[in-house]
Amino acid sequence: MTTVCLPDWPWWVVRRLAGERGLRLWLVGGAVRDALLERPVHDWDFAVDRDALGLARAVADALGGAYFPLDVERGTGRVILTAAGTTRLELDFATLRGANLEDDLAVRDFTVNALALDQTGTLVDPTGGQADLATQCVRATSGRAFRDDPVRLLRAVRVETELGFEIEPQTAAWIRRDAPLLALPAAERVRDEFVRLLAIQGAANHLQRLDEFGLLPHVVPELESLKDITQSPPHRFDVWHHTLVTVDTLERVVTAITGWEDGPRALADAPPAAWGDLARVLGQFAGDVTTHLAVEVSGGRDRALLLKLAALLHDVGKPETWSLGEDGRIHFYNHEPVGAQMVAKRLHRLRFSRGEVGRVRVMIGQHLRPAHLARTKRVTRRAVYRYFRATDDVGVEVVLLSLADHLATWGPNLQERRWARRLEVAETLLTHYFERHEETVAPPPLVTGNDLMAELGLDPGPEIGRLLEALREAQAAGEIKTREEALALARQNSK
Repeated sequence: MTTVCLPDWPWWVVRRLAGERGLRLWLVGGAVRDALLERPVHDWDFAVDRDALGLARAVADALGGAYFPLDVERGTGRVILTAAGTTRLELDFATLRGANLEDDLAVRDFTVNALALDQTGTLVDPTGGQADLATQCVRATSGRAFRDDPVRLLRAVRVETELGFEIEPQTAAWIRRDAPLLALPAAERVRDEFVRLLAIQGAANHLQRLDEFGLLPHVVPELESLKDITQSPPHRFDVWHHTLVTVDTLERVVTAITGWEDGPRALADAPPAAWGDLARVLGQFAGDVTTHLAVEVSGGRDRALLLKLAALLHDVGKPETWSLGEDGRIHFYNHEPVGAQMVAKRLHRLRFSRGEVGRVRVMIGQHLRPAHLARTKRVTRRAVYRYFRATDDVGVEVVLLSLADHLATWGPNLQERRWARRLEVAETLLTHYFERHEETVAPPPLVTGNDLMAELGLDPGPEIGRLLEALREAQAAGEIKTREEALALARQNSK
Protein backbone atom coordinates (compact mmCIF):
# COMPACT_ATOMS: atom_id res chain seq x y z
CA MET A 1 0.00 0.00 0.00
CA THR A 2 1.42 3.35 -1.07
CA THR A 3 0.87 6.50 0.94
CA VAL A 4 1.73 9.99 -0.26
CA CYS A 5 2.55 13.04 1.85
CA LEU A 6 1.05 16.32 0.67
CA PRO A 7 1.38 19.90 1.93
CA ASP A 8 -0.96 20.52 4.86
CA TRP A 9 -2.26 23.64 3.12
CA PRO A 10 -4.76 23.35 1.51
CA TRP A 11 -5.05 19.56 1.86
CA TRP A 12 -5.78 19.56 5.60
CA VAL A 13 -8.46 22.26 5.36
CA VAL A 14 -10.24 20.54 2.46
CA ARG A 15 -10.28 17.20 4.30
CA ARG A 16 -11.59 18.83 7.47
CA LEU A 17 -14.44 20.60 5.67
CA ALA A 18 -15.37 17.42 3.81
CA GLY A 19 -15.45 15.50 7.09
CA GLU A 20 -17.65 18.11 8.76
CA ARG A 21 -20.12 17.74 5.89
CA GLY A 22 -20.05 13.94 5.92
CA LEU A 23 -18.59 13.77 2.40
CA ARG A 24 -16.20 11.25 0.91
CA LEU A 25 -13.36 13.02 -0.84
CA TRP A 26 -10.38 12.00 -3.00
CA LEU A 27 -7.56 13.99 -4.53
CA VAL A 28 -7.35 12.83 -8.15
CA GLY A 29 -5.45 13.31 -11.39
CA GLY A 30 -2.41 15.42 -12.07
CA ALA A 31 -1.90 16.53 -8.48
CA VAL A 32 -1.42 12.91 -7.38
CA ARG A 33 0.83 12.23 -10.34
CA ASP A 34 2.99 15.26 -9.60
CA ALA A 35 3.21 14.39 -5.90
CA LEU A 36 4.45 10.90 -6.80
CA LEU A 37 6.99 12.44 -9.19
CA GLU A 38 8.00 14.93 -6.48
CA ARG A 39 7.01 17.82 -8.73
CA PRO A 40 5.35 20.99 -7.40
CA VAL A 41 1.57 20.68 -7.10
CA HIS A 42 -0.23 23.78 -8.38
CA ASP A 43 -3.67 22.56 -9.47
CA TRP A 44 -5.64 20.32 -7.13
CA ASP A 45 -8.54 18.22 -8.45
CA PHE A 46 -10.96 16.65 -5.97
CA ALA A 47 -13.62 14.02 -6.59
CA VAL A 48 -16.53 14.12 -4.13
CA ASP A 49 -19.28 11.58 -3.68
CA ARG A 50 -21.91 14.36 -3.52
CA ASP A 51 -22.42 18.13 -3.02
CA ALA A 52 -19.15 19.09 -4.71
CA LEU A 53 -20.36 22.64 -5.31
CA GLY A 54 -21.30 23.13 -1.67
CA LEU A 55 -17.88 21.90 -0.57
CA ALA A 56 -16.16 24.20 -3.06
CA ARG A 57 -18.04 27.21 -1.66
CA ALA A 58 -17.10 26.23 1.88
CA VAL A 59 -13.43 25.86 0.95
CA ALA A 60 -13.42 29.25 -0.77
CA ASP A 61 -14.97 30.87 2.32
CA ALA A 62 -12.57 29.15 4.72
CA LEU A 63 -9.42 29.97 2.75
CA GLY A 64 -10.40 33.41 1.49
CA GLY A 65 -10.51 32.32 -2.13
CA ALA A 66 -12.78 33.01 -5.09
CA TYR A 67 -15.46 30.47 -6.05
CA PHE A 68 -16.65 29.85 -9.60
CA PRO A 69 -19.25 27.26 -10.68
CA LEU A 70 -17.87 25.58 -13.82
CA ASP A 71 -20.68 23.14 -14.62
CA VAL A 72 -23.65 23.20 -12.29
CA GLU A 73 -25.41 20.27 -13.99
CA ARG A 74 -22.37 18.03 -13.52
CA GLY A 75 -21.53 19.43 -10.11
CA THR A 76 -18.19 20.99 -10.92
CA GLY A 77 -16.81 24.11 -9.25
CA ARG A 78 -13.46 25.90 -8.94
CA VAL A 79 -11.74 27.74 -6.10
CA ILE A 80 -8.85 30.08 -6.85
CA LEU A 81 -6.40 30.77 -4.03
CA THR A 82 -3.20 32.74 -3.65
CA ALA A 83 -0.56 31.08 -1.51
CA ALA A 84 2.19 33.06 0.22
CA GLY A 85 0.86 36.19 -1.45
CA THR A 86 2.04 35.24 -4.94
CA THR A 87 1.47 31.63 -6.04
CA ARG A 88 -1.92 31.01 -7.63
CA LEU A 89 -3.60 27.70 -6.89
CA GLU A 90 -6.68 26.26 -8.56
CA LEU A 91 -8.80 23.75 -6.65
CA ASP A 92 -11.44 21.97 -8.74
CA PHE A 93 -14.25 19.98 -7.12
CA ALA A 94 -16.35 17.53 -9.12
CA THR A 95 -18.99 14.97 -8.30
CA LEU A 96 -17.91 11.41 -9.06
CA ARG A 97 -18.49 10.27 -12.61
CA GLY A 98 -19.99 6.83 -12.21
CA ALA A 99 -21.19 4.78 -9.28
CA ASN A 100 -17.88 4.83 -7.42
CA LEU A 101 -14.29 6.08 -7.51
CA GLU A 102 -13.07 3.21 -9.70
CA ASP A 103 -15.68 4.04 -12.33
CA ASP A 104 -14.61 7.68 -12.18
CA LEU A 105 -10.93 6.88 -12.68
CA ALA A 106 -11.66 4.42 -15.49
CA VAL A 107 -13.09 7.17 -17.72
CA ARG A 108 -10.17 9.57 -17.24
CA ASP A 109 -7.68 10.24 -20.00
CA PHE A 110 -4.37 8.55 -19.13
CA THR A 111 -3.32 6.03 -16.52
CA VAL A 112 -0.86 8.50 -14.98
CA ASN A 113 -3.81 10.82 -14.40
CA ALA A 114 -6.19 8.06 -13.22
CA LEU A 115 -4.70 8.08 -9.74
CA ALA A 116 -6.36 9.08 -6.49
CA LEU A 117 -5.52 9.61 -2.83
CA ASP A 118 -8.12 9.01 -0.18
CA GLN A 119 -8.39 11.16 2.94
CA THR A 120 -5.70 9.09 4.68
CA GLY A 121 -3.23 9.67 1.86
CA THR A 122 -3.51 6.10 0.54
CA LEU A 123 -3.03 5.68 -3.20
CA VAL A 124 -5.85 4.27 -5.35
CA ASP A 125 -4.55 3.05 -8.73
CA PRO A 126 -6.95 0.78 -10.65
CA THR A 127 -5.39 1.32 -14.12
CA GLY A 128 -1.68 0.84 -13.39
CA GLY A 129 -0.71 4.49 -13.44
CA GLN A 130 2.04 4.14 -10.86
CA ALA A 131 3.79 1.50 -12.98
CA ASP A 132 3.53 3.77 -16.03
CA LEU A 133 5.09 6.61 -14.03
CA ALA A 134 8.00 4.31 -13.23
CA THR A 135 8.51 3.44 -16.91
CA GLN A 136 7.78 7.02 -18.07
CA CYS A 137 4.93 5.92 -20.28
CA VAL A 138 1.82 7.82 -21.42
CA ARG A 139 -0.97 5.28 -21.81
CA ALA A 140 -4.65 5.95 -22.50
CA THR A 141 -6.99 4.38 -19.97
CA SER A 142 -8.92 2.67 -22.78
CA GLY A 143 -9.57 2.69 -26.50
CA ARG A 144 -12.51 5.03 -26.00
CA ALA A 145 -10.51 7.70 -24.16
CA PHE A 146 -10.08 9.95 -27.19
CA ARG A 147 -13.58 9.33 -28.48
CA ASP A 148 -14.99 10.42 -25.13
CA ASP A 149 -13.09 13.71 -25.42
CA PRO A 150 -11.05 14.38 -28.60
CA VAL A 151 -9.16 17.28 -26.95
CA ARG A 152 -7.25 14.52 -25.18
CA LEU A 153 -5.52 13.85 -28.48
CA LEU A 154 -3.60 17.11 -28.08
CA ARG A 155 -3.26 16.64 -24.35
CA ALA A 156 -1.45 13.35 -24.89
CA VAL A 157 1.38 15.16 -26.64
CA ARG A 158 1.45 17.88 -24.00
CA VAL A 159 1.63 15.35 -21.14
CA GLU A 160 4.40 13.52 -22.99
CA THR A 161 6.26 16.81 -23.42
CA GLU A 162 5.79 18.21 -19.92
CA LEU A 163 6.79 14.99 -18.18
CA GLY A 164 9.50 13.91 -20.62
CA PHE A 165 7.66 10.60 -21.09
CA GLU A 166 6.82 8.68 -24.26
CA ILE A 167 3.41 7.76 -25.67
CA GLU A 168 3.21 3.97 -25.83
CA PRO A 169 2.48 2.25 -29.19
CA GLN A 170 -1.17 1.27 -28.65
CA THR A 171 -2.05 4.77 -27.46
CA ALA A 172 -0.19 6.20 -30.45
CA ALA A 173 -2.25 4.01 -32.76
CA TRP A 174 -5.48 5.22 -31.13
CA ILE A 175 -4.34 8.84 -31.57
CA ARG A 176 -3.75 8.36 -35.29
CA ARG A 177 -7.07 6.56 -35.61
CA ASP A 178 -9.05 9.26 -33.84
CA ALA A 179 -7.20 12.37 -35.13
CA PRO A 180 -10.16 13.50 -37.33
CA LEU A 181 -12.31 13.75 -34.20
CA LEU A 182 -10.50 16.99 -33.32
CA ALA A 183 -13.07 18.70 -35.54
CA LEU A 184 -15.79 17.95 -32.96
CA PRO A 185 -14.92 19.79 -29.71
CA ALA A 186 -15.53 23.49 -29.17
CA ALA A 187 -12.86 25.54 -30.92
CA GLU A 188 -11.95 27.26 -27.64
CA ARG A 189 -10.92 23.96 -26.05
CA VAL A 190 -8.81 22.95 -29.03
CA ARG A 191 -7.18 26.40 -29.03
CA ASP A 192 -6.38 26.27 -25.33
CA GLU A 193 -4.76 22.85 -25.46
CA PHE A 194 -2.80 23.73 -28.59
CA VAL A 195 -1.37 26.97 -27.23
CA ARG A 196 -0.40 25.33 -23.94
CA LEU A 197 1.77 22.97 -25.97
CA LEU A 198 3.09 25.75 -28.19
CA ALA A 199 4.12 27.78 -25.14
CA ILE A 200 6.49 25.08 -23.91
CA GLN A 201 10.13 25.61 -24.91
CA GLY A 202 11.23 23.37 -27.76
CA ALA A 203 7.94 24.00 -29.58
CA ALA A 204 9.32 22.87 -32.94
CA ASN A 205 9.73 19.35 -31.56
CA HIS A 206 6.19 19.37 -30.18
CA LEU A 207 4.81 20.56 -33.52
CA GLN A 208 6.62 17.76 -35.29
CA ARG A 209 5.09 15.31 -32.84
CA LEU A 210 1.60 16.64 -33.58
CA ASP A 211 2.37 16.27 -37.27
CA GLU A 212 3.56 12.68 -36.82
CA PHE A 213 0.22 11.79 -35.27
CA GLY A 214 -1.77 13.56 -37.99
CA LEU A 215 -3.18 16.07 -35.51
CA LEU A 216 -1.76 19.35 -36.81
CA PRO A 217 -3.92 19.53 -39.97
CA HIS A 218 -7.02 19.36 -37.78
CA VAL A 219 -5.89 22.40 -35.79
CA VAL A 220 -4.23 24.60 -38.42
CA PRO A 221 -4.91 22.99 -41.82
CA GLU A 222 -3.04 25.77 -43.64
CA LEU A 223 0.26 24.32 -42.42
CA GLU A 224 -0.17 21.11 -44.40
CA SER A 225 0.17 22.97 -47.70
CA LEU A 226 3.63 24.27 -46.73
CA LYS A 227 5.17 20.84 -47.22
CA ASP A 228 7.22 20.39 -50.41
CA ILE A 229 6.85 24.07 -51.39
CA THR A 230 10.31 24.71 -52.76
CA GLN A 231 12.26 27.95 -52.30
CA SER A 232 15.28 29.48 -54.01
CA PRO A 233 18.57 30.20 -52.20
CA PRO A 234 19.47 31.48 -49.69
CA HIS A 235 16.60 29.29 -48.46
CA ARG A 236 17.74 25.74 -47.82
CA PHE A 237 14.46 23.98 -47.05
CA ASP A 238 10.88 23.75 -48.17
CA VAL A 239 8.50 26.18 -46.49
CA TRP A 240 7.36 23.69 -43.84
CA HIS A 241 10.83 22.82 -42.60
CA HIS A 242 11.84 26.49 -42.77
CA THR A 243 8.84 27.25 -40.56
CA LEU A 244 9.92 24.72 -37.94
CA VAL A 245 13.46 26.09 -37.99
CA THR A 246 12.09 29.62 -37.58
CA VAL A 247 10.03 28.63 -34.52
CA ASP A 248 13.07 26.96 -32.96
CA THR A 249 15.32 29.88 -33.85
CA LEU A 250 12.87 32.43 -32.47
CA GLU A 251 13.03 30.80 -29.04
CA ARG A 252 16.83 31.01 -29.21
CA VAL A 253 16.74 34.66 -30.33
CA VAL A 254 14.56 35.61 -27.36
CA THR A 255 16.68 33.72 -24.85
CA ALA A 256 19.90 35.20 -26.28
CA ILE A 257 18.57 38.75 -25.91
CA THR A 258 16.88 38.35 -22.54
CA GLY A 259 19.49 36.16 -20.90
CA TRP A 260 17.02 33.39 -20.09
CA GLU A 261 18.50 29.94 -19.69
CA ASP A 262 18.37 27.99 -22.93
CA GLY A 263 18.96 24.34 -23.68
CA PRO A 264 20.11 22.66 -26.89
CA ARG A 265 18.14 23.36 -30.02
CA ALA A 266 17.02 20.62 -32.36
CA LEU A 267 16.77 22.72 -35.52
CA ALA A 268 18.26 26.20 -35.03
CA ASP A 269 21.58 25.93 -36.85
CA ALA A 270 22.95 29.47 -37.11
CA PRO A 271 26.66 29.82 -36.25
CA PRO A 272 27.40 29.97 -32.50
CA ALA A 273 28.74 33.51 -32.92
CA ALA A 274 25.27 34.72 -33.96
CA TRP A 275 23.84 34.07 -30.50
CA GLY A 276 26.71 35.97 -28.94
CA ASP A 277 26.08 38.84 -31.36
CA LEU A 278 22.45 39.00 -30.26
CA ALA A 279 23.43 39.18 -26.60
CA ARG A 280 26.15 41.76 -27.26
CA VAL A 281 24.11 44.11 -29.46
CA LEU A 282 20.58 43.65 -28.15
CA GLY A 283 21.17 42.41 -24.61
CA GLN A 284 20.88 46.04 -23.49
CA PHE A 285 17.11 45.62 -24.00
CA ALA A 286 16.83 42.40 -21.95
CA GLY A 287 14.58 43.85 -19.26
CA ASP A 288 12.46 45.85 -21.69
CA VAL A 289 11.92 42.90 -24.03
CA THR A 290 11.13 40.55 -21.14
CA THR A 291 8.55 42.96 -19.73
CA HIS A 292 7.07 43.65 -23.16
CA LEU A 293 6.59 39.98 -24.05
CA ALA A 294 5.12 39.11 -20.64
CA VAL A 295 2.09 41.36 -21.12
CA GLU A 296 -1.14 39.34 -21.19
CA VAL A 297 -3.28 39.99 -24.25
CA SER A 298 -6.29 37.77 -23.59
CA GLY A 299 -7.30 34.64 -21.70
CA GLY A 300 -3.93 34.23 -20.00
CA ARG A 301 -2.13 34.29 -23.35
CA ASP A 302 0.75 36.76 -23.47
CA ARG A 303 2.65 38.53 -26.23
CA ALA A 304 5.43 35.92 -26.15
CA LEU A 305 2.93 33.17 -27.03
CA LEU A 306 1.45 35.21 -29.87
CA LEU A 307 4.94 35.90 -31.22
CA LYS A 308 5.64 32.18 -31.35
CA LEU A 309 2.27 31.63 -33.03
CA ALA A 310 3.20 34.24 -35.64
CA ALA A 311 6.51 32.46 -36.27
CA LEU A 312 4.58 29.26 -36.91
CA LEU A 313 2.22 30.98 -39.34
CA HIS A 314 4.43 33.67 -40.90
CA ASP A 315 4.74 31.98 -44.31
CA VAL A 316 1.30 30.40 -44.76
CA GLY A 317 0.70 32.72 -47.72
CA LYS A 318 3.56 31.25 -49.73
CA PRO A 319 1.79 28.29 -51.38
CA GLU A 320 -0.87 30.61 -52.78
CA THR A 321 1.70 33.13 -54.08
CA TRP A 322 4.35 30.74 -55.46
CA SER A 323 5.64 31.71 -58.89
CA LEU A 324 8.68 30.99 -61.05
CA GLY A 325 10.36 34.02 -62.58
CA GLU A 326 12.08 34.30 -65.93
CA ASP A 327 15.37 34.25 -64.03
CA GLY A 328 14.57 30.75 -62.82
CA ARG A 329 14.10 31.92 -59.24
CA ILE A 330 11.05 31.17 -57.12
CA HIS A 331 9.08 34.17 -55.88
CA PHE A 332 6.30 34.68 -53.33
CA TYR A 333 5.10 38.17 -54.15
CA ASN A 334 2.73 39.61 -51.52
CA HIS A 335 2.82 36.47 -49.41
CA GLU A 336 2.82 38.64 -46.28
CA PRO A 337 -0.60 40.32 -46.74
CA VAL A 338 -2.06 37.15 -48.23
CA GLY A 339 -0.80 35.13 -45.27
CA ALA A 340 -1.98 37.74 -42.78
CA GLN A 341 -5.51 37.49 -44.14
CA MET A 342 -5.47 33.69 -44.09
CA VAL A 343 -4.18 33.62 -40.52
CA ALA A 344 -6.79 36.11 -39.34
CA LYS A 345 -9.54 33.80 -40.61
CA ARG A 346 -8.01 30.75 -38.96
CA LEU A 347 -7.50 32.48 -35.61
CA HIS A 348 -11.05 33.77 -35.65
CA ARG A 349 -12.26 30.19 -36.16
CA LEU A 350 -10.15 29.13 -33.18
CA ARG A 351 -11.86 31.86 -31.14
CA PHE A 352 -8.81 33.98 -30.45
CA SER A 353 -9.77 37.46 -29.32
CA ARG A 354 -9.91 40.39 -31.72
CA GLY A 355 -6.83 41.88 -30.06
CA GLU A 356 -4.86 38.67 -30.47
CA VAL A 357 -5.85 38.30 -34.11
CA GLY A 358 -4.86 41.89 -34.78
CA ARG A 359 -1.41 41.50 -33.24
CA VAL A 360 -0.60 38.28 -35.10
CA ARG A 361 -1.94 39.77 -38.32
CA VAL A 362 0.45 42.72 -38.02
CA MET A 363 3.41 40.46 -37.28
CA ILE A 364 2.79 38.37 -40.36
CA GLY A 365 1.85 41.24 -42.64
CA GLN A 366 4.95 43.25 -41.67
CA HIS A 367 7.54 40.54 -41.01
CA LEU A 368 9.69 41.56 -44.00
CA ARG A 369 9.70 45.24 -43.14
CA PRO A 370 12.94 45.20 -41.07
CA ALA A 371 14.63 43.45 -43.99
CA HIS A 372 13.53 46.26 -46.30
CA LEU A 373 14.94 48.83 -43.87
CA ALA A 374 18.22 46.93 -43.78
CA ARG A 375 18.61 47.47 -47.53
CA THR A 376 18.55 51.26 -47.14
CA LYS A 377 21.74 53.26 -46.56
CA ARG A 378 20.45 54.78 -43.31
CA VAL A 379 17.40 54.27 -41.14
CA THR A 380 16.12 57.80 -40.68
CA ARG A 381 13.89 59.06 -37.91
CA ARG A 382 11.12 59.37 -40.46
CA ALA A 383 11.59 55.71 -41.42
CA VAL A 384 11.46 54.71 -37.75
CA TYR A 385 8.24 56.64 -37.28
CA ARG A 386 6.65 55.04 -40.35
CA TYR A 387 7.73 51.60 -39.18
CA PHE A 388 6.00 51.99 -35.83
CA ARG A 389 3.02 53.73 -37.41
CA ALA A 390 2.52 50.51 -39.40
CA THR A 391 3.27 48.14 -36.52
CA ASP A 392 2.47 50.10 -33.33
CA ASP A 393 3.70 48.24 -30.22
CA VAL A 394 3.77 45.00 -32.23
CA GLY A 395 6.87 46.43 -33.89
CA VAL A 396 9.01 44.91 -31.13
CA GLU A 397 7.76 41.43 -31.99
CA VAL A 398 8.24 42.09 -35.71
CA VAL A 399 11.92 42.87 -35.03
CA LEU A 400 12.37 39.58 -33.17
CA LEU A 401 10.50 37.55 -35.79
CA SER A 402 12.52 39.13 -38.59
CA LEU A 403 15.81 38.23 -36.90
CA ALA A 404 14.65 34.64 -36.41
CA ASP A 405 13.47 34.41 -40.02
CA HIS A 406 16.84 35.70 -41.26
CA LEU A 407 18.84 33.24 -39.17
CA ALA A 408 16.56 30.34 -40.14
CA THR A 409 16.94 31.22 -43.81
CA TRP A 410 20.74 31.44 -43.87
CA GLY A 411 21.63 28.99 -41.08
CA PRO A 412 25.31 28.02 -41.17
CA ASN A 413 25.72 30.09 -44.36
CA LEU A 414 25.04 33.33 -42.47
CA GLN A 415 26.82 36.26 -44.10
CA GLU A 416 28.59 38.47 -41.60
CA ARG A 417 27.91 41.82 -43.27
CA ARG A 418 24.22 41.09 -43.85
CA TRP A 419 23.82 39.88 -40.29
CA ALA A 420 25.61 42.91 -38.84
CA ARG A 421 23.29 45.20 -40.78
CA ARG A 422 20.19 43.35 -39.56
CA LEU A 423 21.41 43.70 -35.98
CA GLU A 424 22.10 47.39 -36.54
CA VAL A 425 18.56 47.98 -37.79
CA ALA A 426 17.10 45.97 -34.91
CA GLU A 427 19.11 48.00 -32.40
CA THR A 428 17.95 51.25 -33.98
CA LEU A 429 14.29 50.27 -33.88
CA LEU A 430 14.39 48.96 -30.32
CA THR A 431 16.32 52.01 -29.13
CA HIS A 432 13.69 54.33 -30.52
CA TYR A 433 10.84 52.25 -29.11
CA PHE A 434 12.20 51.76 -25.60
CA GLU A 435 14.34 54.86 -25.11
CA ARG A 436 13.12 57.58 -27.48
CA HIS A 437 9.44 56.68 -27.69
CA GLU A 438 8.01 60.18 -27.29
CA GLU A 439 10.60 61.58 -29.65
CA THR A 440 10.15 59.41 -32.72
CA VAL A 441 7.53 56.70 -32.11
CA ALA A 442 4.61 58.60 -30.56
CA PRO A 443 5.52 62.29 -30.20
CA PRO A 444 2.99 64.36 -28.22
CA PRO A 445 1.07 66.58 -30.68
CA LEU A 446 2.20 70.18 -31.06
CA VAL A 447 -1.24 71.28 -32.29
CA THR A 448 -4.77 69.89 -32.28
CA GLY A 449 -7.41 69.68 -34.94
CA ASN A 450 -9.19 72.62 -33.34
CA ASP A 451 -5.96 74.63 -33.60
CA LEU A 452 -5.76 73.93 -37.33
CA MET A 453 -9.38 74.88 -37.92
CA ALA A 454 -9.01 78.10 -35.92
CA GLU A 455 -5.66 79.18 -37.31
CA LEU A 456 -6.12 78.08 -40.93
CA GLY A 457 -9.86 78.60 -41.26
CA LEU A 458 -10.46 74.96 -42.22
CA ASP A 459 -13.70 73.03 -41.91
CA PRO A 460 -13.91 69.66 -40.11
CA GLY A 461 -13.11 66.74 -42.40
CA PRO A 462 -10.44 64.32 -43.65
CA GLU A 463 -8.09 67.21 -44.47
CA ILE A 464 -7.62 67.85 -40.75
CA GLY A 465 -6.55 64.26 -40.15
CA ARG A 466 -4.17 64.35 -43.10
CA LEU A 467 -2.51 67.52 -41.85
CA LEU A 468 -2.19 66.24 -38.28
CA GLU A 469 -0.49 63.06 -39.52
CA ALA A 470 1.89 65.07 -41.73
CA LEU A 471 2.79 67.27 -38.76
CA ARG A 472 3.32 64.31 -36.48
CA GLU A 473 5.64 62.66 -39.01
CA ALA A 474 7.59 65.88 -39.46
CA GLN A 475 7.88 66.20 -35.69
CA ALA A 476 9.14 62.63 -35.38
CA ALA A 477 11.67 63.35 -38.12
CA GLY A 478 12.96 66.34 -36.15
CA GLU A 479 11.85 68.87 -38.77
CA ILE A 480 9.53 70.82 -36.44
CA LYS A 481 9.72 71.30 -32.68
CA THR A 482 7.32 74.10 -31.74
CA ARG A 483 3.66 74.97 -32.15
CA GLU A 484 4.57 77.87 -34.41
CA GLU A 485 6.64 75.63 -36.69
CA ALA A 486 3.78 73.14 -36.81
CA LEU A 487 1.27 75.80 -37.82
CA ALA A 488 3.65 77.18 -40.45
CA LEU A 489 4.10 73.72 -41.99
CA ALA A 490 0.33 73.15 -41.87
CA ARG A 491 -0.25 76.40 -43.78
CA GLN A 492 2.28 75.32 -46.37
CA ASN A 493 0.77 71.83 -46.74
CA SER A 494 -2.82 73.04 -46.89
CA LYS A 495 -2.26 75.27 -49.93
